[in-house]
Amino acid sequence: MWVVTVINAYSRENNIIMFEFKTEREARETFVKLQNHKIFSEIICCYNPASPLAVN
Repeated sequence: MWVVTVINAYSRENNIIMFEFKTEREARETFVKLQNHKIFSEIICCYNPASPLAVN
């Protein structure tokens, strides 16, 4: 999963908006078009039920 985060630091509320994409291409195309401060991230989820951090 790919996420583009847009931060509008100039608004009174300091809005943060996140957009999720299934493909990198989709995310990159949107990233180029967006205004303001932005962050491009790849989210990698790993789930291991044997991990001591796993919650039942």
